[in-house]
Amino acid sequence: MSVLNGKNILLGVTGGIAAYKSIILLRLLKKEGVNVQVIFTKSAHDFVTSLTFSSLSGRSVLTNFFEEEDDSKDWNNHVELAEWADYLLIVPATSSTISKMVSGNSDNLLIATYLSFKYQVFFAPAMDLEMFKSRSTKINIEHLENKGDILIKPGKGALASGLNGEGRLEEPENIVKLIKAHVRKKLIFNNKKILVTAGPTYEMIDPVRFIGNLSSGRMGFEIAKEAAKLGAEVHLISGPSNQVVTDKNILLKRIISADEMLEECLKVFNKVDICIMSAAVSDFKPKKNFLKKIKKNESELDNIDLIKNKDIISELNFLKTKNQKIIGFSLETNNEILNAKKKLKHKHLDAIILNSLNDKGAGFNLNTNKISFITSKSVKDFGLKTKTHVAKDILFEIFNM
Repeated sequence: MSVLNGKNILLGVTGGIAAYKSIILLRLLKKEGVNVQVIFTKSAHDFVTSLTFSSLSGRSVLTNFFEEEDDSKDWNNHVELAEWADYLLIVPATSSTISKMVSGNSDNLLIATYLSFKYQVFFAPAMDLEMFKSRSTKINIEHLENKGDILIKPGKGALASGLNGEGRLEEPENIVKLIKAHVRKKLIFNNKKILVTAGPTYEMIDPVRFIGNLSSGRMGFEIAKEAAKLGAEVHLISGPSNQVVTDKNILLKRIISADEMLEECLKVFNKVDICIMSAAVSDFKPKKNFLKKIKKNESELDNIDLIKNKDIISELNFLKTKNQKIIGFSLETNNEILNAKKKLKHKHLDAIILNSLNDKGAGFNLNTNKISFITSKSVKDFGLKTKTHVAKDILFEIFNM
């Protein structure tokens, strides 16, 4: 499977004769399993058609901040675009676009998105020989490289002007190879094995009733997906959930009860480097599990005796080695930081991720979450984000511990 499989990439296409090569690049990225959103500058439309790019990408090409349709305007949110993507490629990057990237002149959607983008940017200059050799261009490119953007150096050859020399857009096949090589270097969990628990557990009362909670499992599944993208082999153990995974680097085991989750965790614990315990495990279970449905007029429903489930994290801590990390979750409704810190210490966790039901947009069955990443030394707060981006934040914090 390609290291680019499942990645989200923004492809910025600017107004130069080499824009036609971006069509080939788009096809190659799609073959690698990449989700591609194309952004045109207005001048790009003079060289290539958006229809070709939208057909190949399966997404409408974006150009303007607002799209007018049926007397209404839809806003293309550059911040959301920047949050969605793992990488931003600007191919070709004209002299004008490079200048705007440096100066911050965000007079188009592509530059506004670039300025909002906090992950890796690749840019591939394409221009005539003298333009590329000019002092202004050299200074601008040097500025972008110092900032951390990766230059895809142009090749030498016949140029549109009839001259022969440097300034020719690098071939799409080589651009893909360069990006893949970079991604491999950045797979921070390469050769690592990570255990992730997700979803609720159901503790059966009888064949149709149970004690459970409202967890959808989405947060745990997003962590598993992002960990796999970062090179990890992921063991995902999930309670009842509608969430799915397709990545071959994720080994999914579905369970029902807390006892089953503990059993599956114990099977793989000695193989893994990191455990991220995001499941909402039931603290209690019925003392007796009735084999037949209890009728509503029967006295057994009047008083159901409960007993405590085994604490999965405590059980794993007995087996933990000095090279393993266990990360817990804490969902709180009051005295959030204090309670999370108590849990961190009591359970001997390496870190704990706090979210509060008092925060709007955080909690069960939502696409967003708001967390604090807490260790014995620090508390780092994050704003409200999609659970995909929360998962990325969590994994990078774990890596940097």
